[in-house]
Amino acid sequence: MSSPIVLENVSNRTISGLEISNANGRCISLSNCSNITIQNCKLGPSLGEGVYLCNCRNITVTNCTMEKIATGVVADQASGIKVTYNDIKNVQGPMPRGQLVQFGNVSGTGNLIAYNSGENIIGQSSPEDAISLYMSNGTATDPIQVVGNWIRGGGPSTSGGGIMAGDMGGSYILIKDNILVNPGQYGITVSSGNDITITGNKIFGQQLPFNNIGLSAYKQYNINTYNITISNNEVNYTNNNGVLNNMWNAGNCGTVVGWSTNKYNPNLTAAILPSTIIGRAKIQSVTTDVNLAQTNADFNIYPNQEIKSLIVEVGQLTGNNKLIVYGLNGQKLVEQSILNNRTEVDFSKLIAGVYIAKLSGDNSQNVVKKFIVQK
Repeated sequence: MSSPIVLENVSNRTISGLEISNANGRCISLSNCSNITIQNCKLGPSLGEGVYLCNCRNITVTNCTMEKIATGVVADQASGIKVTYNDIKNVQGPMPRGQLVQFGNVSGTGNLIAYNSGENIIGQSSPEDAISLYMSNGTATDPIQVVGNWIRGGGPSTSGGGIMAGDMGGSYILIKDNILVNPGQYGITVSSGNDITITGNKIFGQQLPFNNIGLSAYKQYNINTYNITISNNEVNYTNNNGVLNNMWNAGNCGTVVGWSTNKYNPNLTAAILPSTIIGRAKIQSVTTDVNLAQTNADFNIYPNQEIKSLIVEVGQLTGNNKLIVYGLNGQKLVEQSILNNRTEVDFSKLIAGVYIAKLSGDNSQNVVKKFIVQK
């Protein structure tokens, strides 16, 4: 067990493989730091945050496990913050903490919250918003990306929920391809701001005492709110009265582009997430020939170590698509046709190690990713 880490005015360092708890405060606290990677750490229990960043630049938090912390990651007055492939379980709060990830006054380019798994179990946690974007602004060419996260569990708070964009303003934000199950009072919402896009997400909520709305556009603050796009999301959300309450456009966010393309999908159930979602911290996924935004749109993979399968997500299917898995020696080990946007590929016969997955199709270039199997 390592002691809590407090760094100030430090650059170019990697914090790796540590196990940290803190009954009196935070596990890792960085102030005025830059170019630091925090990886493969186990954080918690702690009275404070797992990772707290203040006035920092170019910080990556990846492949970490956090449990019984006030909040997983908080970034305040920061830029170039990447929070990826972490497992965060049973955040404790209390308000104003209680998030898996919170960006406060995060700005500029290179800001990303992607492929994290967060689970809050009722009676063991006290979450507020799972992902909160407070007064945070990306850029027109590089928005803050909240992509591919798995979120399960919320409440008993009657104000907290899934993903909050534009909390007290914000701009140039992309919320895409996230899956939320019973996240709380709401699923995904815009509360103010401009140039915010919410697309391709799946939101399910069963009747719970704190549930209200699945997807909403509602300006809560006296802040100009415009250029909002909410499109092609699928929702099945039941409120606390047992009434289906999927979507609400309050009409005070200007014209919401794509609103009519969102749909109620009665086939969405809690099973849109696997029974075990904590485990992404064991994954290292490396994109080799396309940038992140393109990859999110087209091809995502992540091993589920519990069920020994490789989950493959493809944004758009055209022609004949297939996935081929190679060993590092170039030997072809698995080949499977990809017929659906989400496919599970069995890797139970693969030994522990590093593998290459290649997606190819008639009308697309090859896309390659690296992944790790742990036994």
